[in-house]
Amino acid sequence: MNATTLQLKTRSRGRPREFDAEAALDAALRVFSERGYHAASISELTEAMGLAAGSVYKAFGDKRGIFLAAFDRYRAVRRGLLDARLARAETGRDKLHALITFFAGSSHGEIGRQGCLVVGSAGDLALFDEEAAERVATAFITDETLLADLIRLGQSDGSISADIGVSAVALALLCLTKGMRVIGKTERSGEEMAAAAEAATKLVT
Repeated sequence: MNATTLQLKTRSRGRPREFDAEAALDAALRVFSERGYHAASISELTEAMGLAAGSVYKAFGDKRGIFLAAFDRYRAVRRGLLDARLARAETGRDKLHALITFFAGSSHGEIGRQGCLVVGSAGDLALFDEEAAERVATAFITDETLLADLIRLGQSDGSISADIGVSAVALALLCLTKGMRVIGKTERSGEEMAAAAEAATKLVT
């Protein structure tokens, strides 16, 4: 059994029943992204996760536990995909452009309509739950730090002007990329979001 497989004791057989925790959390995060934390019901979550309510409670405790686990899963998966994209780019500017287009690519079509769990949580849950608020704040700070690091990399390799104000532009790009995920829920086309990404990249030229 791998690290992402959970075991649940069943009364009838007395031996553990396994399920794929990653697949279950991926299903849960789609519900949370589309519905928001408060609107998502346990019945919707259990149906999407393909689990009985009792199994969900044993594995995650309650709806809040499902949400926090799904949030961490979402961040880990997204960061892995982004890191792979960045690794293929050479200069700091190219990496920054890759990051912006990564967000733009998630801001149209089906994935765009699902929205961003981090952005949605900032307004839906962070004001009412300290642990969720900390996760959201950490996610924003992490992304802003990455943006600043890529700008500095571009300045060191000459692909980004040394006159660019790192902190201000990193914050502006954070606002733009997170805003893309909001706009993505409104049926924007891939062409529109690609054009927006190109315009955003000009902030570092």
